[in-house]
Amino acid sequence: MGLFLDIKQSLLWRYNKLKKQIFENDKILTWASQSPRKSSFYYFLFSDKFDREHYSVLRGKLIHLKKEQGSTSDDATLRRNIHRIEKGLISIPLKNIFALDYIEETISAYEKVSAGSSEVDTIKWAKDVLQEYFSVVESHDVIERAKERYNQCNSNLPLNSFISTSPYLPYERKTSVKSNIEFEEFLRLCQQRRSVRWYEQVKVPHVLIKQAITAALYSPSACNRQPFRFIFIDDPEKLKMAGFLPMGATSFAHNIPMIAILIGDLTAYFDERDRHVIYIDGGLAAMSFMFALETLGLSSCPINWPDIEEREKKLDKFLSLSPHERCIMFISIGFPLEEGKIPFSQKKSVDGVHKMF
Repeated sequence: MGLFLDIKQSLLWRYNKLKKQIFENDKILTWASQSPRKSSFYYFLFSDKFDREHYSVLRGKLIHLKKEQGSTSDDATLRRNIHRIEKGLISIPLKNIFALDYIEETISAYEKVSAGSSEVDTIKWAKDVLQEYFSVVESHDVIERAKERYNQCNSNLPLNSFISTSPYLPYERKTSVKSNIEFEEFLRLCQQRRSVRWYEQVKVPHVLIKQAITAALYSPSACNRQPFRFIFIDDPEKLKMAGFLPMGATSFAHNIPMIAILIGDLTAYFDERDRHVIYIDGGLAAMSFMFALETLGLSSCPINWPDIEEREKKLDKFLSLSPHERCIMFISIGFPLEEGKIPFSQKKSVDGVHKMF
């Protein structure tokens, strides 16, 4: 038995060594980089670097298409389609008929979400937009069927279920909220927000975190799906584990009062084409979140999460993540230590990053 294991380990070692040599061979790399299909074939044969992404995207797609209970599929479908209807409502000129190809799907999602979601503002938004839609489009068999189902669904909604009586509908730009912030003041906020790694050893009030999240949720999101969630850790024992999960925080992990872990949910999408949106939408929300922290007296440092399988497994176990969930980034949070130093980190010039085409 021992001899068999020795032979097996020796063969495995030789195989991995050969695979590494092929994986890094210039001629093979040159051949594989000639087309997307050759590149896929190359990774299929010689590397598992994209295995987790393929697995996560496919799991998310399957759950979305099967509309599995507990997934974000119906919520994402409703949010996407209501947003699409809103874009139809603001079109110039307004079309007499639109959304025929997805209005019934929208009503199906509305029925499910309104029956089981605690997001009453989302339900009100969908209800108001659909009401406006049915009031402006011309009659059509598909629209009439959808309208009948919509009215039936509304008859089952509890009375006084919505706190706000104001309609959640498209509005004119001139009536929108206006800030008093001018460019110079905003630039100062951008200059103030730097990656801070040294913090006062005091607890971060949760009320401030909720305020920052409120601001983050106003960030743009593709079709308003917002396919992410923040997980916050401030328990000292859990912080000891979380701070050493990413590679970029080992030198200052011991003094972090709070860590946010931003998680993307791939069940929000029905197609592989949108697999990167969790990173785009999550990144936009993270930037607004970090700006908001600065206005509340807090500082932060975004921490890169590299796609390394060993660390992915540790994070999955630590947070009990599902296969369709991907980590976007870590963010350390705390009241800045005023004597703590910050890297100068000279940024690129404006001329170096812009081009008029």
